[in-house]
Amino acid sequence: MIRDLYNVRSLPADGSATPLTEDEEQRFRNVLFSEFGNQIADHGWTRFPARTPEDRRRLIVVGQRLTEYWGQQVFVHLEDECRIRLFLAGNETT
Repeated sequence: MIRDLYNVRSLPADGSATPLTEDEEQRFRNVLFSEFGNQIADHGWTRFPARTPEDRRRLIVVGQRLTEYWGQQVFVHLEDECRIRLFLAGNETT
């Protein structure tokens, strides 16, 4: 029996991840915006893994969106090469 596969992308031969489509990227950023917004509102900060340049850019954009949404600066700090911390003023050391 042959089955048609829809919305399936082939993986590159080298084993690296394929980039997200524009729709997938927007949905992922919306989820991060919501989740990080809730965590920052509750605790004043959050951190998230950022292993690739795309991950870092994505988190910077989410921090900028939160800043615009709240009208209060959300700082984005690279803790090490694998983690980014987003926080409000006064929560730098937590």
